[in-house]
Amino acid sequence: MDYKIRRILEGEDSLLKEFLYEAIFVPDGVPAPPKSIISQPELQVYITGFGKKKDDIGLVAEVEKKPIGAVWVRIMDDYGHIDNDTPSFAISLYKDYRGMGIGTALMKEMLHILKERGYKKASLAVQKANYAVKMYQKIGFVIVDENEEEYIMLCYL
Repeated sequence: MDYKIRRILEGEDSLLKEFLYEAIFVPDGVPAPPKSIISQPELQVYITGFGKKKDDIGLVAEVEKKPIGAVWVRIMDDYGHIDNDTPSFAISLYKDYRGMGIGTALMKEMLHILKERGYKKASLAVQKANYAVKMYQKIGFVIVDENEEEYIMLCYL
């Protein structure tokens, strides 16, 4: 599949809202939550004021100029928070585009950008049942902590 990865542009905040919702892991057989869930404070930390801080970096994957996925990082007190020097990842793709290597390409490109900017590590939180755990491990993330539902993963750059 032909796709292009580009930077998130100023004024594309609505894309982050859309992909934040898509990033919510919904196990098989469980109904998806309402879209209003993204207004909860623990999720708003991923998108509120995005682009205003130097640590806010976002990429979009497009097919035929249509956004189909996004990855973005910022230093925030989220589920994957390690410390105030480590950007946390958020990533999602529309279901029809998962399992094709696009998410891996988005992650690798973002890790490259973070390394170029002098970051030493990046983090994320992922539900243990999420198939993406294996992809994160293949690109260099390791489990550094866990709770009942999630792994906290770290990638050294």
